[in-house]
Amino acid sequence: MKKYLITGLLFWVPIGITVWLVHFLISSMDKIVALLPDILRPQSLFGMNVYGFGLAVVVLVLFATGILVTHFFGKTIMGWWNNVLNRVPVVGGVYKSVKQISDTVLSDSGNAFNKAVLVEFPHPGAWTIAFQTGTTKGELADKVGADYLSVYVPTTPNPTSGYMIYVHRSKAIDLNMTVDQALKTVISMGVVGPDAAMPVVLTAGMPSFDKPLVPTAADSNNPENRNANRN
Repeated sequence: MKKYLITGLLFWVPIGITVWLVHFLISSMDKIVALLPDILRPQSLFGMNVYGFGLAVVVLVLFATGILVTHFFGKTIMGWWNNVLNRVPVVGGVYKSVKQISDTVLSDSGNAFNKAVLVEFPHPGAWTIAFQTGTTKGELADKVGADYLSVYVPTTPNPTSGYMIYVHRSKAIDLNMTVDQALKTVISMGVVGPDAAMPVVLTAGMPSFDKPLVPTAADSNNPENRNANRN
């Protein structure tokens, strides 16, 4: 009974958590409908509430914003908007900081969180997975040197919290695993890891797999092989 119960849990737990997360996200976005004018709400358009209407609105707004910003003098509008917000006391500082972080993380040309590395943390001899977020610049480069990397060390099983530390390039080991694979390893507390292919190492005295292990008739008729067999 214990075996079957655990097998049932392993089947239903991932499905249940996935359904709950998707429902939570869609329900949260549906609350945006309350911000729309009455004429644009699903009750007015369809005569009833439509599950997922908020998600459709968010996707449509993001898509339209992307088109407007990319085309139709979008750079000019964005430049004017940034200048206005940057001049507002308190709000300008917060907006500028958030924009710098979002541009670095979400931009296609950004270098943040595009590489997983191994670093010694929290003490020498203990290794953990981290994500490279950048390099030292400005005053930090003057104080510690330009050969240091800024890395984010996530906590497990919640990778949204962690530590930002600076390590020397020689102390960070690049990993071949992708960022997604590294995140899975962190979230699963090391239970789930990337599959590593075991290489076949041929050493002296081991047979090569380029030739058959069982001698063929042609090999038996070879004089060199007959002399080797006698010896």
